[in-house]
Amino acid sequence: MYIAGYHLPNPVLLAPMAGVSDLPFRQLCSELGAGAVVSEMVKANTLLFATTKTQKRLDCSGSVGPKIVQIVGNDPEQMALAARMNVDLGAQVIDINLGCPAKKVCNKLAGSALLADPERVQRILRATKNAVDVPVTVKIRTGTSPMQRNAIEIARIAEGEGMHWLTVHGRTRADRFQGHAEYDSIAAVVDAVSIPVIANGDITNALRAAKVLRYTRAQAIMIGRAAQGNPWIFREITHFLATGCELAPPSPSERLQVLLRHLDALYAFYGEEKGVRIARKHIGWYARGQHDAQHLRAQVNA
Repeated sequence: MYIAGYHLPNPVLLAPMAGVSDLPFRQLCSELGAGAVVSEMVKANTLLFATTKTQKRLDCSGSVGPKIVQIVGNDPEQMALAARMNVDLGAQVIDINLGCPAKKVCNKLAGSALLADPERVQRILRATKNAVDVPVTVKIRTGTSPMQRNAIEIARIAEGEGMHWLTVHGRTRADRFQGHAEYDSIAAVVDAVSIPVIANGDITNALRAAKVLRYTRAQAIMIGRAAQGNPWIFREITHFLATGCELAPPSPSERLQVLLRHLDALYAFYGEEKGVRIARKHIGWYARGQHDAQHLRAQVNA
């Protein structure tokens, strides 16, 4: 896959995750094998660009590979303006969020709530694409509910409006993160359009990654929650796809070294006080499945 003049080294991408995929985490995942990484979602309201929170989310300095910034909103003109401003700030790819199921986003008729309004989706995609000279991509879910799946319709709109690629999280808005990812729905989207499709949802290890790629025939996969506390998943998947052999998990020593390096990067990026607060959740994720993890989390959160 090529995007923004970059040849992606592999088809394994880090998903945009609010409060998780900040610059330190993106840099770490790139180092450990992610073919591309996507920023946390940024609200299209450009009046918020001056806030510290948004400025941190917009920071792509030191990023490896194409600088992909995801924007979220429901107004075509506002989305277009946000896209232009992000490109001026260094974004090399704009990703449009039509997949977030969070109530605070959907209550503003943004994110996955927009799947219920294909006409507005088309206007948003067209306005954003016409506003910038960089690739525009889009991330969706399979519909608003199990009774209202319209991923193929939205995918065809995306293709018609010149989206560079389409990521499909294999759940509906109503499903949030419950149940199992719908790989049949993703495969149907792959059959319906000619633009690259990226499969997302429940890809938790190298074996699952290979199976999802084979089953859906997607051009790439995107890893979200499975990377939390486990940035090694990218090198494990890429190694398996290249060789057919499973890579040994990181040693306890490497886990500790990466964790400490990640914490140092968080403190440097956010400052010590906020960095400590943000670090707590990452430490909890790193501790999952490790000896005495419950005791460690209790100490960190004390």
